[in-house]
Amino acid sequence: MSKIIDLPDTIPVFPLPGALLLPRSHLPLHLFEPRYLQMLDDVLKTEHRLIGMVQPYGKDQRLHSIGCAGRVTAFSETDDGRYMITMSGRSRFRIANEVDGFTPYRRCKVSWQGFERDLGPTEVDDTFDRHKFMRNLERYFAEENLATDWDSLQEADDELLINSLSMLCPFEPEDKQALLEAPSLTTRRETLMTLIEFSLRGGTAEEFMQ
Repeated sequence: MSKIIDLPDTIPVFPLPGALLLPRSHLPLHLFEPRYLQMLDDVLKTEHRLIGMVQPYGKDQRLHSIGCAGRVTAFSETDDGRYMITMSGRSRFRIANEVDGFTPYRRCKVSWQGFERDLGPTEVDDTFDRHKFMRNLERYFAEENLATDWDSLQEADDELLINSLSMLCPFEPEDKQALLEAPSLTTRRETLMTLIEFSLRGGTAEEFMQ
């Protein structure tokens, strides 16, 4: 098991609205901008192969203070020079400050303190009412015209189910940030359920954040 001491103090960050990565989860990404192709090239030369996923906000693309770092675990190049990569979530982090430098992509000095459980075993939600959750989820998917493999969802363990839905459901970026910052699997499930219920009632992201 990795320890915080093994993680770097400075990492490249990829600000991508609505893209959520969670610990022990997997996120496919399509890289085509020259600055991010350069970022990938540089990251693959490191031992840790970490990229920080961060939600930007505002017209000046400011960064939320908490993101999640993922290790590049698979990549393939297309004929026209683009890359398809898979990132495996390692740990959340808190941004200390953005680092000035000569790279075309952004880098940040980060702290891993407070996210020790991200490097531990799979989490379990002991208070999870799966039957009620799945009933609301079916209504939500029907409302949003979303398709899924219901058998796989039913068989998935608590963490895989909750984290996968948090990453895949079409929530607003601020809602994704709330899911990322949830301190435990139970609070993430509660946040996810609230977002689904708000959507079913026709609520807005602004109302949820209040």
